[in-house]
Amino acid sequence: MSSNVVSDAPPLEVDHRDGIAVITLNTPDQRNALSVDMMAAVTQALEGLARDESVRVVIIKGAGRVFSSGHNLREMVGRELEDQQHIFDVCTEMMQTIQRIPQPVIAQVHGVAAAAGCQLVAACDLAVAAESALFMTPGVRIGLFCSTPMVAVSRAIGRKRAMEMLLTGDAIDAQTAADWGLINRAVADEELDDATWELAQKISSASPLTIRIGKEAFYQQVERPQEEAYDLMSRTMAENAVTCDAQEGFDAFLGKRTPVWQGK
Repeated sequence: MSSNVVSDAPPLEVDHRDGIAVITLNTPDQRNALSVDMMAAVTQALEGLARDESVRVVIIKGAGRVFSSGHNLREMVGRELEDQQHIFDVCTEMMQTIQRIPQPVIAQVHGVAAAAGCQLVAACDLAVAAESALFMTPGVRIGLFCSTPMVAVSRAIGRKRAMEMLLTGDAIDAQTAADWGLINRAVADEELDDATWELAQKISSASPLTIRIGKEAFYQQVERPQEEAYDLMSRTMAENAVTCDAQEGFDAFLGKRTPVWQGK
């Protein structure tokens, strides 16, 4: 697997293989804290991968013992309102970029995903976690309510469960996170790499055009009223059906053969 460093401060590794890109948060000595530099580097990496037609799926993981401990609190001590706002603006841009790029993004979680780290998991399209992983939004315990993590977390797990995490700061384990819908599945620790890669490969075997259409459509409809969503998705599906890849898929299915995607 090839590797290149996107940012020196903090280092962020991006690896490519077989149509799958892996972004590794690589500041283990800082528990992969989401500093402004780290978040900007992730956004930059995602935007670059979005333009790479050879990349069909993106995985985000952390180096060392944890996925991410959340924001770098040292950056928030003694800062003025404008500086604090900048931190959360950069964070919001990273989270929204995850859902904006055409490729599905999978969080591969081990150790702890706390505060903005938990938000990062919730913002990803999919998430696989080791059974020993823990998820928490503990800001309430230090006087900083996890308001921006709340946006992604509440949309993933619902109001009552999100409020419990936010108001208590308590951690939930990976199986609970799976039951609540924060992650897709919890797997044995030693199977985390293989399970995440298997999921990525399964997605990458589909038409990249169809995946792009589907991901964009999902976020367009998910918060809309049902009638409006159906109107929008009926048009989206009709437009999808006349693409070359959809017609190839129909023909391949009826002819009992493997489709050959053209990406158009």
